[in-house]
Amino acid sequence: MSTRLRVSLPDQKLMDAVEPRAGVEFLLWDFSGPAPAERLDIVVPPYMRGPGVLAALESVDARLVQSQSIGYDGVEAVLPAGCLFANAASVHETSTAELALGMMIASQRGIPDFVRNQASGTWANSQRPSLADRRVLLVGYGGVGKAIEARLLPFETEVTRMASRGRDDGHGRIYGIDELYEQLPLHEIVVVSVPLSEQTRQLVDRKFLAAMPDGALLVNVARGPVADTEALLAETSSGRLRAALDVTDPEPLPQDHPLWAVPGVLITPHVGGASSAMLPRVARLIGRQVDLMLAGQEPVNVVLGGR
Repeated sequence: MSTRLRVSLPDQKLMDAVEPRAGVEFLLWDFSGPAPAERLDIVVPPYMRGPGVLAALESVDARLVQSQSIGYDGVEAVLPAGCLFANAASVHETSTAELALGMMIASQRGIPDFVRNQASGTWANSQRPSLADRRVLLVGYGGVGKAIEARLLPFETEVTRMASRGRDDGHGRIYGIDELYEQLPLHEIVVVSVPLSEQTRQLVDRKFLAAMPDGALLVNVARGPVADTEALLAETSSGRLRAALDVTDPEPLPQDHPLWAVPGVLITPHVGGASSAMLPRVARLIGRQVDLMLAGQEPVNVVLGGR
């Protein structure tokens, strides 16, 4: 059978993880050199290299770019005309929700302090705030927000959901972002998982943080520029608020940045989706896109491009 599709993958690990299919040629291309063919039906860029790498597609006739990330901020400006772009919805939600929940528990129960105390052999058993019975506001109710909610509820939290527009579903009210400043003062934990856009850039600013109650915890698993770093630094260094950040602005956070040293701030290096669950899930998504294309059907997760 002659090859019907050409699919480029960025590394051998992913090549080994994607099941071979009749009529499909899989090619290695990490975007560091010339494209392996003039026409590629599906292109998978390297993970976490940013939208700038897509400039390599200018000399390629590519039908579909399948990202390994959920976010796609900055892609539209560099995506070649006529090319579809699909994000990695279904791949990272579970791992990101796991990390968000872990950061909440660690921050609430003082795990970072206990780790530091262990190094010095210090026994300090003061009472810490619980996760149980806390009121948690989810700012962003897409796939990640829903996955976080599903993990929070068994911990006996009171979860409030907020999306770009208000609506009701089978579980009650989903508040709109226009109600943000009414809801912020009512919650001890605020989790941000919105996509980065012009509307959400620096959403978490001085006004946002000032509306949070004393001692509240901000969790950011969205994108670094969703938060104003200087405003966040001011509120946390004063001790009024705490933060758990998987993303920062700038990123990577420079070694000498003062945010590293603020008590009550827990920082992880943008690893929400970086777990053992990622590779098999990305491979399954790519396999699904290949099967849909072989069957003459539309790909899933398309967020940019098209007719």
